[in-house]
Amino acid sequence: MSKLKTRFTQLVALKKDIVQKSEQALFQANQSLQNAQNELQNSYDILNTMHEPTNGSVSQLLANRTLLSSQRGAIQHNKEWIKFAQQQVNQAKEQLQKDMIEYEKFKYLELEEIKKILKAQKQQEAKDLDEVALMTYKG
Repeated sequence: MSKLKTRFTQLVALKKDIVQKSEQALFQANQSLQNAQNELQNSYDILNTMHEPTNGSVSQLLANRTLLSSQRGAIQHNKEWIKFAQQQVNQAKEQLQKDMIEYEKFKYLELEEIKKILKAQKQQEAKDLDEVALMTYKG
């Protein structure tokens, strides 16, 4: 049996596309969060490999201090990136949830409409069979 079309069929297809786009957005947001977490870990790893020199020229000490400061800045930047990425993930989850509710709502309405159509078809078939039986009986 081919799928019955109702006034909700196109809307259900549209809502399904929206859900798929929301799923993709959530996937991308999770990827961004993972990238941010990896970058933060890399920043910490780099910081841990840096050692303050105990001797050397003042310019070497100042250069090393600048590198340490720069690395701490990178760590702070990556922490902020993680915070932003987590907010994006949360927003994407909320949007996906809303979109799925809308999709399920219209899918339900479409199913109810199909049930009505099938019921009407069965009633018409029964009526037609009754008419055929009456015509056969009289004949």
